[in-house]
Amino acid sequence: MTAAVPSRPTDRFDLTGRTAVVTGAARGLGRAFAVGLAEAGADLVLVDLPGAEGIDATAAQVEALGRRARVCGQDLADIDALPGFVDAVRAEAGPLHILVNNAGTAALERFNEITPASWSHIMRVNVDAVFFLSQRVAEHMTADRVAGRIITITSKNALVAEAGLTHYNASKAAAQLLTETLAVELAPHGITANTLAPGMVETPIDGEFPFDREAFEAAYRERIPLGRYARPDECVGALLLLASDAGAYLTGARIVVDGGVLADQMPRMRFMPPYRNTV
Repeated sequence: MTAAVPSRPTDRFDLTGRTAVVTGAARGLGRAFAVGLAEAGADLVLVDLPGAEGIDATAAQVEALGRRARVCGQDLADIDALPGFVDAVRAEAGPLHILVNNAGTAALERFNEITPASWSHIMRVNVDAVFFLSQRVAEHMTADRVAGRIITITSKNALVAEAGLTHYNASKAAAQLLTETLAVELAPHGITANTLAPGMVETPIDGEFPFDREAFEAAYRERIPLGRYARPDECVGALLLLASDAGAYLTGARIVVDGGVLADQMPRMRFMPPYRNTV
């Protein structure tokens, strides 16, 4: 039987009646994603470290939109605890329709400064937690016969290297390929798995790096064709496409939201003559 065609294009993005789990929801992209999903009608399960500063503010914004917001404190680096954590979330929130693997961490270190502890922590949060959360959530989706959506937030660093971020680059590349594999294995169950790869976004993670941020940002903006960092809310549209019926036939896909950085192999524009309109 052919599914009914929505009466309006915007109906394809309607998430009313669905529950979304967003990790790293206390701030930055996680908060923007949670609020955007709530604006589209979804109820939220907001996950971050226990006592994370900002998580209550995210919940308040979701609830102000008339949606439910359940706050869950969980250290995602504790891999062994994740199946039980997901089971508890499912028991309380009901069927889970959307998982946004947004939580991530990074450290600015030259390759020969990286310790086993640093490497392991980044891999556990950025790769292991993504997989084992997705694994357990997908199990519940199949049991509940939910045509779910798994969305993993990677980075342009999944596609191109950046000095000082060996472990971060490797973790995001791994998350990309594991998501593509999930897409293949989960397709028979109607579950899609995709990635959203942001470029430089105005979020706190960069501010934690020990360097001259002002000089770095000025130089990087010259590298971005659109000339600026993204605001977190500017990544929400891509997320809603992947989370909703509008993206029902997208799986194993990657959406890059980077202001054109990866499209420009050489920043030649600054060396070219000024633009002249020919009209």
